[in-house]
Amino acid sequence: MSQPLLRVENLRTHLFLKRGVVRAVDGVNLHVDAGETLGVVGESGSGKSMTSLSIMRLLPKQSGRIVEGSIWVDGIDLTTLSEEEMARDWRGRRVSMVSQDPMTSLNPVFTVGDQVGAPFRYHRLAQGARAVRAAAVKVLRRVRIPSPEKRLDDYPHQFSGGMRQRVVAAMAIACAPRLLIADEPTSNLDVTIQVQMIELFRELQRDSALGIILITHDLGVAASICNRVAVMYAGRVVEVGDVRTIYRNAAHPYTQALLNAIPHLGQKRKRLHAIGGQPPSLIDPPVGCRFAARCARRTAQCEAQYPPEVELAPGHKVACWLPGPEAR
Repeated sequence: MSQPLLRVENLRTHLFLKRGVVRAVDGVNLHVDAGETLGVVGESGSGKSMTSLSIMRLLPKQSGRIVEGSIWVDGIDLTTLSEEEMARDWRGRRVSMVSQDPMTSLNPVFTVGDQVGAPFRYHRLAQGARAVRAAAVKVLRRVRIPSPEKRLDDYPHQFSGGMRQRVVAAMAIACAPRLLIADEPTSNLDVTIQVQMIELFRELQRDSALGIILITHDLGVAASICNRVAVMYAGRVVEVGDVRTIYRNAAHPYTQALLNAIPHLGQKRKRLHAIGGQPPSLIDPPVGCRFAARCARRTAQCEAQYPPEVELAPGHKVACWLPGPEAR
């Protein structure tokens, strides 16, 4: 059996703040194969984005630190590399990222052509201004920017929100990375543009066997593009499996609660299902299951000890003392 493109093992990332140590990522295990899309879902503050920033080695310099674990990409542990090695050989070249808000990724005072050409110049994949512009036009055309040669000298504010997100995607795939992390890439887009972005990711994957981590809170988007889904809660992965299994036979009460909160077309409900309570503090998390305080099926064991991860079926793993569909 071939090795996965990405393998994250027991990853723990802490934020050292004045008010205490935040255990933002606390023992995460993930893997992504070449040509596969892994969806990472969960509510805000569950650790999705911090996991992606840990993989990219883009944690806050003063407070963020990977305290334990390993991040293997193509057989290399990224946690052992220096910042110079990450910037030169990995970040943007083999592992890349599309952020949630394109306006935070694009500099308003530089043209789109200058910014899309930056990866080619930095990694020395194109020599000379003419070659860089040609490479920028090619990658912009790949992400379906109309008449890209005419848009190189335009500024970000002259593009629509969907087009700006495509420009950011062009920058991310400029150096033909092996792994692409997409952090909420469709959250600020309307439905029709969301569909176009999803189709764009599919095309990129078909062309180059790209491995994708899709971080999202939209379970509908995850269902439409992902092969497997990992559900995060309070810094941990509570359930992982192929997308069909997760959506039809979710075993963790938190996953089931998320699915029950989705409104369905044609289904009449007086009220939408809501998850009561609040997530625990990650400065002082409970010793037991972190969802126990919000779970209707909790027992004394749930509150006293964190459940081990069990495999219910090939590839379907859950961390729960009482897993199963009867928890719905």
